[in-house]
Amino acid sequence: MKLHVIKQRNLWWAISAAFILSGLAAMLISWQNFGAPLRPSLDFVGGSRLQLELACAREKTCEQPIDPATVRSVLAEQGLGNSSIQVLGTEQDALLIRTSTLNVEQRTELLQALEAKLGKFDPAATQIDTVGPTLGRQIFTSGLLALMAAFAGIMVYLSLRFQFDYALFAIVALLHDVLVTLGLFSILGLVSGLEVDSLFIVALLTIVGFSVNDTVVIYDRIRERIKDSPGRHINDIVDEAVNQTLTRSINTTLTTILSLVAIFLFGGETLKYFALALIVGFVAGAYSSIFIASTLLAFWRERTGRAIAQPEPVADGPLDITPSPEDA
Repeated sequence: MKLHVIKQRNLWWAISAAFILSGLAAMLISWQNFGAPLRPSLDFVGGSRLQLELACAREKTCEQPIDPATVRSVLAEQGLGNSSIQVLGTEQDALLIRTSTLNVEQRTELLQALEAKLGKFDPAATQIDTVGPTLGRQIFTSGLLALMAAFAGIMVYLSLRFQFDYALFAIVALLHDVLVTLGLFSILGLVSGLEVDSLFIVALLTIVGFSVNDTVVIYDRIRERIKDSPGRHINDIVDEAVNQTLTRSINTTLTTILSLVAIFLFGGETLKYFALALIVGFVAGAYSSIFIASTLLAFWRERTGRAIAQPEPVADGPLDITPSPEDA
């Protein structure tokens, strides 16, 4: 089966636009609700997080699930009415509360007031974290700087290795992957209360590094096709290059995602959403390499009068990708 990416490029662009616009709308709503495009975790805004589980949960003897309204009334009595509350567990017998920063005395008073209403908490399952607002801002700023540095480095490298338009559309594809991931997590933050933490920044950096690989492979094949058969139309060359690298792209992405799905299912709460971000980003990266970066390059060459491809200088370097039979 041959994939006609150029013939149906409007469809690919429409699909991407629908995902990105939905995500941007969610980020706008999140900004109005949380003051940020995604629901930020304690890592970024600072405060105290209390994870509690009823002692009866261990013996499965809890008679009733935790009532969020009861928790909210206790927090209001303690002057913490703006806190975030999540009831967790299949039996609704655990609790996650995020408040402004509490000192030891305030935490003790809050725990005693909650126990008076809900019952005894299991000390072994109690977890309390506190992050200062200054540290949160530093983590957020460092994450943004790391992302910008990664984009700049990739742009410079691709500009040196290929022509500028190759680099430009590779960056567009990377932005596509990041926006799709941000958009989905923004939607999840609105509908399920999912918060993003410092691991989410790590996931974005990993996505940026990984998803450009497929784009480089396709671009290399496009350049090789131009060198081997100059004078052909850029649309034919791009279609041929995508089909010759399609199996490789699918196999690489699929094997990586299988590992990430295992982490998502069995990696625990800490790694679960980190793995989910990578899954979304890697799928978006494979999609954008095949359907966005290559079709935009062909579209641009047509519009600038360079539809009939001419050989381009091939840069020597350790990362030069030689066509191989298994790529076909």
